[in-house]
Amino acid sequence: MGPQGAGKGTQAAVVAPRLGLAHVATGDLFREVMASDTDLGKEVRSYYDRGALVPDDLTIRMLMARVDDVLNADPNLRGMLLDGFPRNQVQAESLDAALRDRADRLAAVVHVDVPRNILMDRLTGRLICPSCGATYHRVFNAPKDEGVCDVCGSKLTQRSDDTPEAVERRLSIYYEQTAPILSYYRGSGLLMDVDGDRPIDEVSASIIDGLKSRLDAS
Repeated sequence: MGPQGAGKGTQAAVVAPRLGLAHVATGDLFREVMASDTDLGKEVRSYYDRGALVPDDLTIRMLMARVDDVLNADPNLRGMLLDGFPRNQVQAESLDAALRDRADRLAAVVHVDVPRNILMDRLTGRLICPSCGATYHRVFNAPKDEGVCDVCGSKLTQRSDDTPEAVERRLSIYYEQTAPILSYYRGSGLLMDVDGDRPIDEVSASIIDGLKSRLDAS
């Protein structure tokens, strides 16, 4: 867990294979399921097609179906690493209930903690090339010539959802809706806070070290 720009997806992709876990990003899972011709895919698509939110119980069913598919395909996996879910306390409680029904449980909840001002710098500095699709960052991956793509020489642009105003709105939604779940998991002893304002490999090492003992205990 963590706000946009904290590096959740980056860390999940590194940590999961190192610990024998399957990485399940709910955003990718939604797109994959909707592209399928299954009954579940049709049901999820019906909500998207009319601009409605997918109910939490349907999201849980989709996740549990993926758990079964992945673990049946590779029985050597130790479990799953969920990236992007839950997003609010109702979803967290629903996930707990679904896992209890399966005689399963969460081993840990990793919270990648990054100060809000750092998140603003990370998220508002992204630049993209409209011609070739190359991506840059004003601070962390700047082009050789300011505002110009290294690959094709086109003028770089900023996505509308990367402006300071848009980023501030996205972060506010996170802190209002998702951050309170941290207290829920902290109370159950599952939360593991990790300083995300460090180089990627240092953050990865902290997560792996912290999860090893929890996974062994589970």
